[in-house]
Amino acid sequence: MSLDMKYFEEMEAKIPKGKVRTRFAPSPTGYMHVGNLRTALYTWLIARNAGGTFILRIEDTDQGRLVEGATDVIYKTLAECKLDHDEGPDVGGPVAPYIQSERRDTYGKYARLLVERGHAYYCFCEKAEGEEEGAFQKAADPCRELSPAQAQARVDAGEPYVIRQKIPREGTTTFHDAIFGDITVENKTLDDQVLIKRDGMPTYNFANVIDDHLMGITHVVRGSEYLSSAPKYNLLYQGFGWEIPTYVHCSPVMRDGQNKMSKRHGDPSYEDLKDQGFLTEAILNYVALLGWSPRGDIAEREVFSLEELARAFDLEGMSKSPAIFDLDKLTHFNALYLRSMSPEDFARAAEPYIRQTVRNGELPVEKIAELLQARCEKLTEIPEKVDFFDALPEYSAELFTNKKSKCTPEVAKEMLSAAVVVLGAVHTWSQENIHETLTGLAEGMQVKNATLMWPVRIAAAGKAVTPGGAVEICWILGKDETLRRLRLGLEKLN
Repeated sequence: MSLDMKYFEEMEAKIPKGKVRTRFAPSPTGYMHVGNLRTALYTWLIARNAGGTFILRIEDTDQGRLVEGATDVIYKTLAECKLDHDEGPDVGGPVAPYIQSERRDTYGKYARLLVERGHAYYCFCEKAEGEEEGAFQKAADPCRELSPAQAQARVDAGEPYVIRQKIPREGTTTFHDAIFGDITVENKTLDDQVLIKRDGMPTYNFANVIDDHLMGITHVVRGSEYLSSAPKYNLLYQGFGWEIPTYVHCSPVMRDGQNKMSKRHGDPSYEDLKDQGFLTEAILNYVALLGWSPRGDIAEREVFSLEELARAFDLEGMSKSPAIFDLDKLTHFNALYLRSMSPEDFARAAEPYIRQTVRNGELPVEKIAELLQARCEKLTEIPEKVDFFDALPEYSAELFTNKKSKCTPEVAKEMLSAAVVVLGAVHTWSQENIHETLTGLAEGMQVKNATLMWPVRIAAAGKAVTPGGAVEICWILGKDETLRRLRLGLEKLN
């Protein structure tokens, strides 16, 4: 049965041309792992660097793996990361729809066109459901040898079938990748992969080729695990007579020297990293450097805003080597970002974490945040660092002993007794006044500042390690609470 070519001509006429077009095409299967986020980022950067178009496409042809709400996770993650898409299911575009399950009829038509051109065939063999996606030895497939008339007669009779790609038996196929260069494989090593399943749905390998062409995609960014499928993609493009896009296969993100990152092994997703207190900007900056390095004048630079990455990003900077995800390195990046924030922005980011343990609304968030900014690597460290502001923890009198500050229990008792008196006489409770009062007291008692400040801080906080010193802590606690705690410290020492 001859196909009406008018449909295909109309589809070709819709394809946008003339500039770079990239796509991020996730499957809605639950969460955004680090490798997936990197693919989205690189795809966005290629488009933005070239002044091109970035497209979001949802690949939901594998209905058995779909997770409810996963598409919302994709939208939410891209929005948080500011990876804005120019076309997609939620914003539309000239080559809609952008959800594969809504393009089902399109794939069937193109598969039949490929059959007519002699690059695919109907297969009626009984196969297990799971085998449709996998290798099926073409030499053993009798359906490959059916004449077009024989095959069409069985289709017309209602016999169940799949459509398989007809790989040449002889010769080689060479494809070019922007990172890995030219790769040649022998055609006899390639299987006649399924293109259309029995239920009429396309396989991933077929649908993404059709969609990439019809959406005018110029650069296809994906993981290096798809290198083995690239020859079959090339043969599909050639079978249709289409131009082959630029392939960009990214090296894997590894947990260590041997193992790829995997949710099954407890490796963090983007959402997990956010929950662990990492900033989105730091995550993106670090992920950008997992497989790409800046070149030229900025070769030694590490910290980039998203806009700076878009200007700097180029394919020549990408690496063939696997990248190891280092949580300590990400923590380093996160600390840099936290410290570079404005005090107001940091206070806003820190507030929910501060309020987890500092529930007293009279204690000022912005003052506590000021202590934390230079001493914090992750936002999740905050609650345990500041819990003493809300309630004085149980602590041992042994904390008052500190060799470096020349403080013993006897010295601490003397210091606290004097501090209670002078601080009780402070009328305006300001940081400056507290500082002048305590340093003046130390000078009058002929001791170093540290000898006085150590027991005051211990009594005020009940902790050996605190963000901020005695002056800042007393100032934030307020006069009455400070004096109450210092007196409790004296009782402990007595």
